[in-house]
Amino acid sequence: MMKAFVLASAGEPNPILPHPSEIVLGLISFLVLLFVLWKYAVPRFEKLYEERVETIEGGIERAEKAQAEAEQARQRYNSQLGEARTEAAKIRDDARLEGERIREELRAEAEAEAARIVANGDAQLQARRAQIVAELRSELGRNSIDLASRIVGESLEDEARRRGTVDRFLADLDAAGATN
Repeated sequence: MMKAFVLASAGEPNPILPHPSEIVLGLISFLVLLFVLWKYAVPRFEKLYEERVETIEGGIERAEKAQAEAEQARQRYNSQLGEARTEAAKIRDDARLEGERIREELRAEAEAEAARIVANGDAQLQARRAQIVAELRSELGRNSIDLASRIVGESLEDEARRRGTVDRFLADLDAAGATN
């Protein structure tokens, strides 16, 4: 059988192994194709690959930078929010203190006004009392003089005499009122 195999291989072309001229032509075509790809296509692919890498890395860098800026903005926002809350609390406390101060001022003013009104009322009452006492003394004096004139039988029309009599009578009444 081996003899048949050697004879078959020498005379007939082998379907598994290509003809040597085809191998040489295929090898030359492959090398030309490899040279063209290496010379023209590979640099373009490399350039596109580098651009893509730069774009991706730039995007990542921009995203990291944007994330860092967002974090800084968030921290600024949180600090401003904290400051605003502190300031609002301070304003609220100041307003509360100012309200208490105003309330105390109004209370003091009201008390002063009430005291002034009471003092004014007391003064008016004292003046009215003095006026009533003077009117009563005058009326009492006239009634006393009329009564004394009737009792004594003489006229006490003289003003000086009448005043002296009235003053003595009132002094007697005051002395009598003080002993009771």
